[in-house]
Amino acid sequence: MQRIVPTIWFNRNADEAAEFYADVFPDTLVDARVPHPESGETLTVDVLIDGYRVTLLNGGPEFGPTPAISFFVNFDPSRMEDARGALDRLWNRLTDGGIVLMPLDRYDFSEHYGWVADRFGVNWQLMLTDPAGEPRPYIIPNLMYGGQARQAVDDYAALFPGAQVGTRVTYPDSGEVMFSEFQLYGEWFTAMDSAVEQPFTFTPGLSLMVNAHGQEEIDRLWNGLSAVAALERCGWLQDRYGVSWQIVPDNMAELMARPGAYQRMLGMGKLVIDEF
Repeated sequence: MQRIVPTIWFNRNADEAAEFYADVFPDTLVDARVPHPESGETLTVDVLIDGYRVTLLNGGPEFGPTPAISFFVNFDPSRMEDARGALDRLWNRLTDGGIVLMPLDRYDFSEHYGWVADRFGVNWQLMLTDPAGEPRPYIIPNLMYGGQARQAVDDYAALFPGAQVGTRVTYPDSGEVMFSEFQLYGEWFTAMDSAVEQPFTFTPGLSLMVNAHGQEEIDRLWNGLSAVAALERCGWLQDRYGVSWQIVPDNMAELMARPGAYQRMLGMGKLVIDEF
């Protein structure tokens, strides 16, 4: 089981988005549709992109993704036939109806890279990687901070058992983080500080859902992450850096199958297994 699953909030069009991603990304399929227990409409739908699970939440207009959390899509010439061509084909599909934040071009850190917010507002950084470097997963979530990346990564690494902090490159003038890699539960993430002030920040439009094993782990992660008591609802929390997390039992599907479980969950802040 993937322990941390990015969850993207959509405005009543999660099914449409799922079909779009299954069409434009290679080796991608739609998986695990969950209906709303009252209306029967799609509540969440998962897509598996090269085996990496992302949950699409069929919400409303309240929230949406921002560039504060994006996804690196790594094209490795040593592992992928025609990596550059594959990158270009995906770029053309994602930019159709989207907004280019950084044009597809050569940069100091990659000979072929571009950043796009697709037609649904989800941000993707497409990168042709150095075949001489260590291999990385196809999809890696990236978190953009405003000067807090170092402390945030260190805090997460201290909280999650077995976490690892890898490469960390800093800006020479400020010492803030230009790029940092870390792993939680063996899953890859990257973090960075923006070099300039940005008009966006983290929102519940893209949260990180943690599949926790048992109440003890739920309690420990909840206590270590939650920083705004007023925002604790239905297993959702916001940490001190503004990142939204969902801390859920890893047998959530089983718990939600119990009669009345959905209504009981709506009354919870932190999820308590014995109260389902």
